[in-house]
Amino acid sequence: MATEIQTLDNGPLLVRGPATVKDGAGKAFNLEGKEQFALCRCGESKNKPFCDGSHKAAGFSSKCVAP
Repeated sequence: MATEIQTLDNGPLLVRGPATVKDGAGKAFNLEGKEQFALCRCGESKNKPFCDGSHKAAGFSSKCVAP
């Protein structure tokens, strides 16, 4: 299965499939057993780099459309 990343309108990046997320020092976050997860785009999450839904209260607005 290939990894798929989808931009959600006014929300996070949804990652589906096998993936590794590392911090600035190169240490991997524990994603064991997760087949999908969301990455924060708004910068307001208390659980960065993962989305915790804070974009809703922050009024984050962004729509990415593929050409």
